[in-house]
Amino acid sequence: MNILALNSGSSSLKFKLFQISPAHETVLAEGAVEHLDAEGLQPAAQKAIDSCREFGIEAVGHRVVHGGARFTQPVRVTPEVMKDLHGLEPLDPLHNPAEVALIEAATRLLPDASVVAVFDTAFHRTLPEVAWRYALPRDLSDRLGLRRYGFHGLSHQYVSGKLLACLERDPEGSKVIVCHLGNGASVCALRDGKSVDTSMGLTPLEGLVMGTRSGDIDPGLLLYLLRTQEMTPESLDDLLNHRSGLLGLSGRSADVRELESAAQGGDAPAELALEIFAYRVCKYIGAYAAVLEGVDAVAFTGGIGQHSPTMRSRICRRLGFLGISLDTGRNAGAGNEPAKISVEKGSVAVWMIPTDEELQIARETRKVLAL
Repeated sequence: MNILALNSGSSSLKFKLFQISPAHETVLAEGAVEHLDAEGLQPAAQKAIDSCREFGIEAVGHRVVHGGARFTQPVRVTPEVMKDLHGLEPLDPLHNPAEVALIEAATRLLPDASVVAVFDTAFHRTLPEVAWRYALPRDLSDRLGLRRYGFHGLSHQYVSGKLLACLERDPEGSKVIVCHLGNGASVCALRDGKSVDTSMGLTPLEGLVMGTRSGDIDPGLLLYLLRTQEMTPESLDDLLNHRSGLLGLSGRSADVRELESAAQGGDAPAELALEIFAYRVCKYIGAYAAVLEGVDAVAFTGGIGQHSPTMRSRICRRLGFLGISLDTGRNAGAGNEPAKISVEKGSVAVWMIPTDEELQIARETRKVLAL
């Protein structure tokens, strides 16, 4: 079956066309379009589909960031599903509206293809209540669906599976931590191959310091800003999602590559931004080692997790008490393939594993269509 995986972000579109079966997974075409706005989405979808048409497209799998309480597994897209997806847009206005628009555009362009929506939140449906429930009045939380959903599920699912394969381990009995570090960033604790805790919450704003997102912050600070700075919900949203994180801390960039270069040149705010980012990731790894009551392996992925050996070193240097110790040469030499980057005799294996969300989308799409 030829499956086109469409992975839409808030301002980008990545795509891969797979020929996929139980026996093989072959990439026939792939590409990406960056720096999109709402008007550029349909032309980008047209470009992606046109570049794949010669191979034939039997099905399309769409990444949808937020599935809410309604969608706990991938589903075929129907008019009823589309109505429910539109209803979820207020939960994640940064991602979901663009993804729903992409589904509509691709369906118009490929009216005969089967369409499946694959949700980032679905992988975290295994979180225990002690991890997902907020300490709010139960009736309010239950009525409005106020809970920790978690995100980056496609990446955490792919990378954790690849990690266990590299370790030649079955999921049962395993305790691993996956760090997806990019412009958006999250950490996931997995026991027996299943998510049991993750750093993002009701929205992708909770958790780590990110490129432009604040991550964890005192709710009282937000109330203070609303009361004293005449901020509106919209301006507060803009502050927390678009003007904070590494960009806000450094005052110059959300890009770790630029910040690492600036820090080497003596830029103190850039150095502090990088240290705060690393410190927050370190805290979550330590916390999740406690949640798991031990850890067998840690994996780094995402744009920063894959491409910045310096950031991996910053994060791991405080974690020796857990048995985590990087091999300097291995860490520096990791490239585009899965690589063990810890010392040979370390009690916790540390790996760099490139993620492949598009392949996971295609796999999940095939499972749905095979039912």
